Amino acid sequence: MNSDICIILVEPQSPGNIGMACRAMKNMGFTRLRLVKGCDRFHPESLKFAVAARDVLEAAQVFPDLASALSDCSLSVGTTRRHGKYRQEILTPPEVALRFRESATDDCRAALVFGREDNGLTTEELSLCRWHATIPTSAEYGSLNLAQSVLLFCYELGKAGDSPGGGRPLDLATSHEMETLFTHMHASLNRIGFLNEQNPDHIMRSLRRIFFRSNLDSREVTVLRGMLTQIDWASSGFDGRKRS
Repeated sequence: MNSDICIILVEPQSPGNIGMACRAMKNMGFTRLRLVKGCDRFHPESLKFAVAARDVLEAAQVFPDLASALSDCSLSVGTTRRHGKYRQEILTPPEVALRFRESATDDCRAALVFGREDNGLTTEELSLCRWHATIPTSAEYGSLNLAQSVLLFCYELGKAGDSPGGGRPLDLATSHEMETLFTHMHASLNRIGFLNEQNPDHIMRSLRRIFFRSNLDSREVTVLRGMLTQIDWASSGFDGRKRS
């Protein structure tokens, strides 16, 4: 399972943290690193702290945004230290490992996403992820170093082992397919006046949680998009005003 899991660092600010994250990954058998912009990965400090994991650093892929970094992933977990209105079901590292183990298939790519050292992931970035997770820490001092967080999650994922098998394997839709569905859904629901013009993202975030929990496969996404296309056609003459 480890070979199909990507570690994604979003706009890392410290070259040393990138190097230490590479070392933590290789310690636990992970080699796929993706970076979303951020500081220079080949900075001397990054190379220094990577030590024998320099190969992980050199093979890292760089993306312009999180959506593109997740586009081929079917499973994704965004890490966060904060709880709030749009961060409701927060998993622990062992729970993340269990979900990955239960859902992984031979051709399923998964991603574990870590945010900026100072502010973490934005609410919008977290909304791109299927699940959210945190590392329970002391209430007195809960902040963890980025590389420490990577190490703890990779340790738990490494313990999870292979999928237990049995039943029909899930062929989950990729992040790109899900985002295409959500974009279409936003346009269709906005067309028929279902979304609040002042804050359309409020309902869309709830719908994201609903459909992420549903574990849609590619065919189901196609069916839903077909339904939305029919809604688009049927509402082509609708002026957007609700009837009393």
